[in-house]
Amino acid sequence: MPVSILIWLPLAIGFVATLLPPRLVGRVVAVGSLATLAIAIDFLVRYRFGHGGAQFVTDDIWIAALGIHYKLAITGLNVVLILLATVLFSVSLFWSAAREFERPRLYYFWLGLAESGVLGAFCAQDLILFVGFFDLMLIPFYFLIGQWGAPAGPVRVRATIKLIIYTMVGSLLMLAAAIATGVIAAGSSGAPLNFTFTAIAHASLSHTSQDWIFLCFAAAFLVKLPLVPFHGWLPDAYKAMPIPVVAVWSGVLSKVAAYGFIAIVLPLFPYASRHYQLAMLLIALVSIVWGTSLAFTTRDSRLVVAYSSIAQLAFITLGIFSLRQEGTQGALLQMVNHGLVTAAAFFVVAALAARAGGSESLDDMGGIAFRAPVLATLFVIIAFATLAMPGSSNFIGEFMILLGVFKAKMAISIIAFLGVIGAAFYALRLFITSMHNRVGGPVASRDVRPIDVIGLVPLVLAMLALAFYPQFGLRRTQSTVRQALGPVASLSSGPVSIAQRSSP
Repeated sequence: MPVSILIWLPLAIGFVATLLPPRLVGRVVAVGSLATLAIAIDFLVRYRFGHGGAQFVTDDIWIAALGIHYKLAITGLNVVLILLATVLFSVSLFWSAAREFERPRLYYFWLGLAESGVLGAFCAQDLILFVGFFDLMLIPFYFLIGQWGAPAGPVRVRATIKLIIYTMVGSLLMLAAAIATGVIAAGSSGAPLNFTFTAIAHASLSHTSQDWIFLCFAAAFLVKLPLVPFHGWLPDAYKAMPIPVVAVWSGVLSKVAAYGFIAIVLPLFPYASRHYQLAMLLIALVSIVWGTSLAFTTRDSRLVVAYSSIAQLAFITLGIFSLRQEGTQGALLQMVNHGLVTAAAFFVVAALAARAGGSESLDDMGGIAFRAPVLATLFVIIAFATLAMPGSSNFIGEFMILLGVFKAKMAISIIAFLGVIGAAFYALRLFITSMHNRVGGPVASRDVRPIDVIGLVPLVLAMLALAFYPQFGLRRTQSTVRQALGPVASLSSGPVSIAQRSSP
């Protein structure tokens, strides 16, 4: 089965939905999302882990004059992330189908386009194609926030504009860097223009070229994650997004940026990755401290999850730029863990707000743990995963990240451990305040509703599965991570690398 079917099926389903009666749109799109999920599972089952390299490759010349290929593939770096994306989009679509949205045809069409863009970015094996999908997946969120965000008025407009300005500036920098990469690579080798990853990996890029190209890619990815100081759009946007939209944004779209560091930046720009290692580690470290500090001071439950997400994504960045196999594998595993946990946490926020008269403030919550024991149990599993409790899904990922950073830069790993301590504080504070402390006005005490089951149970089950069997992600990424780190590792291990051969 071609990878193209996996990518474009969500958009096709969303387009068909625009022709259906409004009352049927949500259910049809939600059920249709299971087909995309089934295809992702099929690729995962048939993927031969341990072999490394790209599998199920589609490689057609798209624009011959410019050397742009329509090249897609499944690799050890993206196979589990593709499954994560299809799971989170499916859960979000089912959650949406259980509610009423204005203009449902357009709402589900935009979500379908967003899923196609995300899957395309994960599967793209051509720089220009990757940039195209990277930008494509942003377009739907302009409309999803602008038309269905809350509250209406200037706040929603400001959130939409800030998000688009930040992300588009980063995307333009990345486009310029991608074009320059292909042109410089072709000029140095005398070969025709070719933007595929494999062609660029075998070309020669000077240290100077790698440096500024790295900075352009890093800016785009740091905005999308986001990390300090590229996070200015986050508070307004996360508050304005509808719950299923913020769940897929935080759970999936931020992972495209982290994936880009591993799949593109490390193997194609090894010298610059090594050169800017300390700078990236410091950015991640500051983001951990900043995100953790705000997460345990804000009284807004949604922003607690948002700021904690920054801290967790900073941990992922730490693992990537440890430039050690343990750290990078831990980062990949943590991408999956974080996607499941943060999406589930946003659905918990929605469940708590529904019981607090629509308020997401911790001041209006509390006192329902013993009257809603199922919801409390699901929430405590999510809270323990957030703080990386031993035995939770996040524990192995954070342990491997800290191990990799400890071997690379011991001082940074020691300071980063403060983030683990801070996570225990804000996760337990969120749980205890919202479930136990009796404050504010009356809080509805009903237990889980069908809409809560849709949003929470599948994600919690996946979290428990990864907690008991983290090898599910580790075995599928080991050989490919080793290949991605190969050019960087060669800079310090003795053999002459591509970057060293091309250095002026």
